[in-house]
Amino acid sequence: MEILIGCVGIGLLLYGAVYGIETKISRADRRVARVERKVDLILDHLGIQEHDPWLDEVAQLARSDKKIQAIKRYRELTGEGLKEAKEAVDRLV
Repeated sequence: MEILIGCVGIGLLLYGAVYGIETKISRADRRVARVERKVDLILDHLGIQEHDPWLDEVAQLARSDKKIQAIKRYRELTGEGLKEAKEAVDRLV
């Protein structure tokens, strides 16, 4: 019985540690996304366009009515989430 209680206790500690780490990563991801959005707004306001060679491929897909493939390719190339990729592709069209 004591071993079972000890195992349950260790399990709860591990769960708490993993949950805490995931929460910190999630917060960091949100902060980075917020900063990226702000930088994008600044660049748009200044009329500066970022040019990456791979962006041409994504833009070509988007302009060829292959928006879903463009979003998918953008996510593959950047590691961005679905929402960010969709917003980026929408800006390209």
